[in-house]
Amino acid sequence: MKIAIGCDNLAMDLKNKVIEEFTKRGHTFVDMGCNGNDSVDYPEIGEKVADAVAAGDFERGILICGTGIGMSITANKVPGVFAAVCHDIYSTERSILSNNAQIMCMGALVIGPSTAITLVDRWLGLTFKESPSAKKIAKIKEIEAKHTISA
Repeated sequence: MKIAIGCDNLAMDLKNKVIEEFTKRGHTFVDMGCNGNDSVDYPEIGEKVADAVAAGDFERGILICGTGIGMSITANKVPGVFAAVCHDIYSTERSILSNNAQIMCMGALVIGPSTAITLVDRWLGLTFKESPSAKKIAKIKEIEAKHTISA
């Protein structure tokens, strides 16, 4: 699977561990930053990953910051993107099975590397299938379209 990944300076070590582990398992990552210890504004990285996923350049994206919340809020501002904070196995599973989220967000100050690896492994192994949730996703997209300002 081809995955866009990005983080802020608080999450660089965790991002690198995820890339290392899942590259061994055959996944392809494009690292969209950050790559240094200097402070970075996470919305810039979140938007870059979300834009690439929305454009169809990547099947999925992973965003990591201190809590995962800011990255999730940022990514969800990009039309067509569903991003979810994933800090436990159940929420991680539901992000795909109920919500068809293309972007997983995690907090490096909330979970450790072994939990992150477990969650990414589960998330990458899931596929959304038509279910009663599809109707709810369609309604979310209608709300998005209603509130999207055309350029």
